[in-house]
Amino acid sequence: MSALPAESLEQLNSGLRSAGVRLRLEQRGERLGLRGPLPRRDGQPGLQVQRLSLGLPATSDGLAAALQQLHQVHQQVHTNTFQWPQGAEQISPIKKAAGLDGALHRFEAQFHSDPRRRRQPAGSRSTWTSAYRPYLRRLAAQGQSRLSVPLLEQVLESYPLASRSRQQCGLVLSLLARQEQLQLPADWNERAAGYGLHQARFRQLPSDGQILEVVEAIPNPGWRLVFGLMATYGLRNHEVFFTDFSGLDASQDGVVRVLPTTKTGEHQVWPFLPEWVDHFALRPLARQRALLPPICTDLRTTTLQQVGRRVAEQFRRYHLPLTPYDLRHAWALRTIHMGLPDTVAARMMGHSVAIHTRTYHHWITRRDQQQAVDAALARRGA
Repeated sequence: MSALPAESLEQLNSGLRSAGVRLRLEQRGERLGLRGPLPRRDGQPGLQVQRLSLGLPATSDGLAAALQQLHQVHQQVHTNTFQWPQGAEQISPIKKAAGLDGALHRFEAQFHSDPRRRRQPAGSRSTWTSAYRPYLRRLAAQGQSRLSVPLLEQVLESYPLASRSRQQCGLVLSLLARQEQLQLPADWNERAAGYGLHQARFRQLPSDGQILEVVEAIPNPGWRLVFGLMATYGLRNHEVFFTDFSGLDASQDGVVRVLPTTKTGEHQVWPFLPEWVDHFALRPLARQRALLPPICTDLRTTTLQQVGRRVAEQFRRYHLPLTPYDLRHAWALRTIHMGLPDTVAARMMGHSVAIHTRTYHHWITRRDQQQAVDAALARRGA
């Protein structure tokens, strides 16, 4: 049997990571084992990052057999049928790995082992890839071996003020600090604030009239439907392809249902404006989803992020003077101006009320102030 090349193990683990499998193969001495989130040995609910000896030699032949066993264990964990074998090597959970690398490894394992995220694996993979990994990579790229508060501050300050990336970075690093029991400065949240629209975009969001004009520049009828859905329902890029359109039937009320496989789970959305359902000719989608562009939505071979990227690329290819998220933000502003409660609008957009308030603070504040002024003037007139 041939010896196992080190790069073979690295390439295999890289492939597992890309496929969304959280287990990894590792060589310990002359033997192969696996490591990753496994059911707790003490019978408590949840997963812990642990090692399992496979009893296989660290050779090319052993690697093939180890990969097969890893996939068996992965399936057993996924279906809650995994049982620790009798006589399995007793190794303590991996909690004490030192330094920054150890902290990042624990953080990723804890993220993926959260039972709430395991119910939506596709959304969790997309969230980790787009909303967590970039900030942790920048943290690791600082060249420090130890995690510290000054290091976290250095990474936070590397992002522009009043930017969404700065706010998301602050959130991710605060979760990491809590896990590692680091005390962040009292003004951390204020320094990290910045989610939402940059001030420069306040005046750039399209009006309803401009939206109706822009759609005419799209020659492909399938992509016109995508544009119309995002304008009418404020959907995220990828949500267009993961939505139940049965409510668009002529006998229904035009309410669509974003499926639970999406980033933020299942939620219903009402059209704003309702007349746009017919203006954009959306009703046929109730019976013919094939009218949408042919994009792969099999989450075993793609991700939500990749689907969303296809939409953004198509907007650029048509040289549209707006982005997909401009349509989403314009939808939110429409609900604000029409007086829809913020809690309801946030629910339809698939995010929290706190995020909704921070993102659209400028317009919500203006609406509330105008309502107060109108009420005061009405009392004066009475």
